[in-house]
Amino acid sequence: MKNVIGIDIGGTNIVGGRIVNNSIEKQLSAETKAAEGGDVTLGILIDLLKNLITEETTAIGIGVPSVVDRNKGVVYNVQNIKDWDEVHLKEILEKEFNIPVFVDNDANCFAYGEKIFGKGKEFEHFVGITLGTGVGGGIIQSGHLLKDANTGAGEFGELPYLDSILEEYCGSRFFTGTGNITGYEAALKAREGDIESIELYKEYGKHIAMLVKFIVLVVDPQAVIFGGSIAKSFDLFEESMLEELKNFPYPNSMKRLKILTSDIKCPGVLGAGSLCIQ
Repeated sequence: MKNVIGIDIGGTNIVGGRIVNNSIEKQLSAETKAAEGGDVTLGILIDLLKNLITEETTAIGIGVPSVVDRNKGVVYNVQNIKDWDEVHLKEILEKEFNIPVFVDNDANCFAYGEKIFGKGKEFEHFVGITLGTGVGGGIIQSGHLLKDANTGAGEFGELPYLDSILEEYCGSRFFTGTGNITGYEAALKAREGDIESIELYKEYGKHIAMLVKFIVLVVDPQAVIFGGSIAKSFDLFEESMLEELKNFPYPNSMKRLKILTSDIKCPGVLGAGSLCIQ
């Protein structure tokens, strides 16, 4: 990628980077102002792009936390940005900057970033999962993003589970709802030897095991690669996750499966930029 822009739109911040020769040359972030949403958020995005684009920039890739018509570049029903129910992002930005714009789901961008720049390089078939406020998923098949109809394949967090959905048990709300503590605070206390926090992460690992089981049963990948803020505490829930996976009905599938964590910085930005070369 000689000179492209990658944008990762989140509910809290918009992070963008100018990617030159496969590395981020310049990176900026701005508050999304999701509660105001609408044209306010769109204006913030345009201003950020103006500070990243140069005369040599050839394209813009954008990851958004929702479903997308990737051919038309229309974003639908963004849950955490007000009034982003139907935003013709590709049309708006191509008119503004006169260069090609590519839009996809943010978890897809994470997965593709892993394929191009991270541990996903060694796999032709894997699933990238982001563990944070929500649970997002992107599917790589035969070395490319799965070409689904609405960029919604891989949203395993929305599957029914116990009294709710998987996201409630595999995202940050598990910690606030079960332990009245954030995942970050629980990790700090667990590393200091706090028994309740250690047990909380052990319980969390059992729920992550169920997420992995669903993924294997639906997609049967070579690997699952976790990213996001909670994945940084993988060592705290890995053991209980693996123990729970022992009762999977097809043990050979689990023996072959690689479960890894991302070690690249800004995979969302890099993955969004990689949309420009797909």
